[in-house]
Amino acid sequence: MTPRKRRALAICAGLALLTLATVLVLNALQSNLVFFFSPTQVVAREAPHSGSFRVGGLVEAGSLRREADGLTLRFAVTDTAHTVPVTYQGLLPDLFREGKGVVVAGKLGTDGVFRATEVLAKHDENYMPPEAADAVKRAGAANAMRVEAR
Repeated sequence: MTPRKRRALAICAGLALLTLATVLVLNALQSNLVFFFSPTQVVAREAPHSGSFRVGGLVEAGSLRREADGLTLRFAVTDTAHTVPVTYQGLLPDLFREGKGVVVAGKLGTDGVFRATEVLAKHDENYMPPEAADAVKRAGAANAMRVEAR
């Protein structure tokens, strides 16, 4: 084999390895991506029907219910415009409260109930995750525009 052919073969092999590594990295990143949606977007069916995503907003006052097993919880997440029912089985963060900001990660069931696998709450009682704060702010602005239109 001539040096020119060996060099071309080495370049092609290097490009093939680089392409394979790129595909593997992008595939790993894509499978770990979890997108955020507000309750308004979930109700509008903008959220994926299959796959995991996050929903954020406020825990609706009066919506927290414990099942008889003591670990299953039902509550609603709202952005003040729309509400998404959530069910979660597990232990909640210490400062999880009605009326406070929360982000839940999981999947949306065919019945419209969000099945959470993770509940996130921040320790500062005045904190709301930025995504949830933006969703509540947008929903509030939309509600204000509807009231003015009447």
